[in-house]
Formats: sequence, C-alpha cells, structure tokens
Amino acid sequence: MFGAPVDFSFKDLCSVEDVLSEEPNKGVHTPWRNSEGKFASRVLRLNNNLLSNMNGLTETLSALFTEPKRLAWLDLSFNDITHIHPVLTELVELRVLYLHGNSVCNFSEVDKLGALPLLHTITLHGNIIETEHGYRNYVITALPHLKMMDFSAVTKQERVMASIWHRPRRSRKPTNRSTEDI
Repeated sequence: MFGAPVDFSFKDLCSVEDVLSEEPNKGVHTPWRNSEGKFASRVLRLNNNLLSNMNGLTETLSALFTEPKRLAWLDLSFNDITHIHPVLTELVELRVLYLHGNSVCNFSEVDKLGALPLLHTITLHGNIIETEHGYRNYVITALPHLKMMDFSAVTKQERVMASIWHRPRRSRKPTNRSTEDI
C-alpha cells in the first residue's frame, strides 16, 4: 500500500540525522530510489534505536524521500522518546504511528497528535502513560479517528464509553425557585 519501507531499525542511532550517514537495512523488498538517490516510499522505520527526540526530522525526511510530506507510516517504537515533537503534527498524511516502548509520561503529549486528520493506528503501550487511570479512554477521545490502538481494534462501545468518560460533569446550580413553587 505504501511501498517498501525504508528501514533504519537496530542501528544504535542517537539522532534522526544519523540516518543520513547510514544505509537502510535490506529487506525482502528494496525501496525504489530515484536518480537523486531519494526513496519513493511512504514508510520509515526508526525503531529500536537510541532516539530521545525528533530534532532534524523535517530535514532528514526531505533528504531521504521523494515526497517527504506524504509519509504515511512512522515506526519510532523502542527508543527513549519522552515528548511528541511538533514536527510530527506537520506530517498531515500520517496514518500509522508506532510509539510503543518509549518514555512518554503525559497525556498532554498525546493531545498534540489530534492535529493529524488521517491518523488511524497508534501504539503507545510500554510508555509510562499506560499506567495512568483512563489511559485507553483518554487516547481514544484525544484521537477520534483511531481504528486501532496498541494492536487492538477500537470498538464502537469503547468510543461511546470514551465520550461519556470525557464529557464534562455539570455542576449543580442553585435554582431560584422559592419554597412555594415546590
């Protein structure tokens, strides 16, 4: 669907820019490169590295891909990412994002991904936020287009429950009725 992935997993990369001095892993299918050496793929695997942030992602994507803004699948699992870098919200065609096995600890980080209109699959298990009360409900509410979360389908019932869970509680307001009206 998105072409052969460009795979830089298990390379001990400390920064996103480090991929520019590496050759991608060989897979069953080799991603096609144009005459400039750029990949005609929409999938990037950076999993199982030592990444702690996404600094330089825009420039790296531009150097790697023929259509960097069309990246649809990004695997950042098993790194040491604590924050969702704003650059991820610029990937408006992103559909699949793997972030499991990182160090994200605040729900507010997940909120940032709400800006991605096509995001339908995310993994966040193995992050600190997974231990927070209401974890799954929160993520489903924050990312309304999700179809899959943590390799499990998001059901209609979960959507309903998440919307109820998220609904603000109404405070009881005193009425102005006199005791004669009762």
